[in-house]
Amino acid sequence: MESTAAKSKIRLVLSPAAEKYARRDAPLKVRKMAARGALPLDPLDLATLLFALSHDPEAEVQQIARESLATLPSAILTPVITGAAHPALLAHLARLHRRDEATCEVIALNPATSDLTVAFLASLPLRSIVDIVSNNQERLRREDKILEALGENPLTGRAVIERILDFLGIVAHSDDDDSVKREPTEEEATRAVLAVLGDQSLSTARLLTSEKNSEEETTNDNVFSAIQKMSVMQKIKLARLGGKEARSFLIKDRNKVVAMSALQSPKMTETEITSIAQSRSISDEILRMISNNKEWTRNYPIKLALTTNPKTPLPQAVKFLNYLQDRDLRALMKSRDVSSAISSHARRILDKKGLV
Repeated sequence: MESTAAKSKIRLVLSPAAEKYARRDAPLKVRKMAARGALPLDPLDLATLLFALSHDPEAEVQQIARESLATLPSAILTPVITGAAHPALLAHLARLHRRDEATCEVIALNPATSDLTVAFLASLPLRSIVDIVSNNQERLRREDKILEALGENPLTGRAVIERILDFLGIVAHSDDDDSVKREPTEEEATRAVLAVLGDQSLSTARLLTSEKNSEEETTNDNVFSAIQKMSVMQKIKLARLGGKEARSFLIKDRNKVVAMSALQSPKMTETEITSIAQSRSISDEILRMISNNKEWTRNYPIKLALTTNPKTPLPQAVKFLNYLQDRDLRALMKSRDVSSAISSHARRILDKKGLV
């Protein structure tokens, strides 16, 4: 029989044995007794009943039922979170046990768990959950909020992001990779972006795919405004198809998956990388990725930019000091815009050369 949880209008299926305790016309005394959970019901039926009673019109019944749900013994909880529980019940249990990594793992792996609950789990500071969720290609393609959560989770590292981009068909290739297909022309990219965005105008799509530098504030505002309205998946696709102005905004996106897809754009130039490496509004993770790219760091201006940017992680910044020209080392030694570790290291290098 169906029972409706009044506040959130969730329709739950209860067995006849459980339904009699959840009926609104059941005596208050009976509902309070049932809310304590001491009933001869199977685990899933009991947990579903407690969830229904947690939405009871009587506040006292609600409170007792919620406390019972929060303290379910593992003998009852485990069959519930591994079985075909109602998605709303699994969502509730995920929030109750958000600090319990083992329980969250099981809920994340349960096919009955809703995509939105998986997105919530993906936002938690639990490394195993990040790994589990980022390996579920079907959910990643189906629910944008999962990509959003993973991209903003501090525990989502480069390897996970690369795996996600690989799943989505967005991967970085070297110049000598024969598998790389011809990059689309600007007009082809415009049509592709228009198809991705759907409701945007052709003029907006052309703005987003232009490789020309724009000095007009209105143009920049229009590009920024268009990007702000996009979903994470649309931004990821734009990172590959978009032009220079679009990349300049996407590389600063707070979602790491979006920012990295922009960094890996086959259209990205060394001039752009130099500008990115100089920027203090870029995340340290992006600067770390640039620092670890041997192709880019062969370029002297990029090495210099990374060393002078205080947001570059210190180990990466220090390693480039040995490759800098003496005049740049002197500037770093005197600079107040870099960390004391950088200026001190620059002084030591010059001192060894007898130039201090």
